[in-house]
Amino acid sequence: MSSVLVRNLNEVLRAVAPLLVTVCLLQFTLVWAPIELFLQFLAGTVLAVAGMLLLFIGIDLGLLPMGRFVGAELPKRGSLALIVVVAFAVGFALTVAEPDVMVLADQVQKASSGRIPAAAVLYSTAMGVAILTAVALPRIVFGWSIKIIVVLLFGAMLLLTAFAPADFVPLAYDAGSVTTGVLTAPVIIALAMGLSTVLAGRDSVADGFGVLGLASLGAVLAVLFMALVWP
Repeated sequence: MSSVLVRNLNEVLRAVAPLLVTVCLLQFTLVWAPIELFLQFLAGTVLAVAGMLLLFIGIDLGLLPMGRFVGAELPKRGSLALIVVVAFAVGFALTVAEPDVMVLADQVQKASSGRIPAAAVLYSTAMGVAILTAVALPRIVFGWSIKIIVVLLFGAMLLLTAFAPADFVPLAYDAGSVTTGVLTAPVIIALAMGLSTVLAGRDSVADGFGVLGLASLGAVLAVLFMALVWP
């Protein structure tokens, strides 16, 4: 436990330090924000470090081991339908709980003055991730070429981009990026790697990765499709 704590603390501090140093330099050279606001920033940074530390420890101790275990157990049940259903459910649940996705959805609702509800962005993004996660795991089972799948998905994405309303296109591509957050990325990768390690002839690097990229494309496609049917 102590080694996990120290390792994650070092990672969090390395992640936060560049931002902290940059803001401090700006504060004392260019911007000179009110002292109350600067102290509020410092307090918020401390709270963010504490929150990120607890989150990363929880992921290391609970989410990742469980993700690998679930992925390794699914093939033993001998049901492709079960793999698809579990992949869909995990992809959807993780995206709905992903902090980055919730922040994006909330900002979209505020920027559009409520014209685009946060729930519409959140659940359409989650649906896209879930569908492509449900496609990505059977890809590992059958050994489908990820190149062909990516080419087809990019073709569909470019086609939808051409016809989608201009307001939704940047949102769709941002939705794809925020799905690779602190919850979704490690758990989906762990699930895929757990699955690939127990299948004969599968390579944990060649087959265990790529799932997250497909899931992100699903988010882009889902938001673009939502734009086409949006009233």
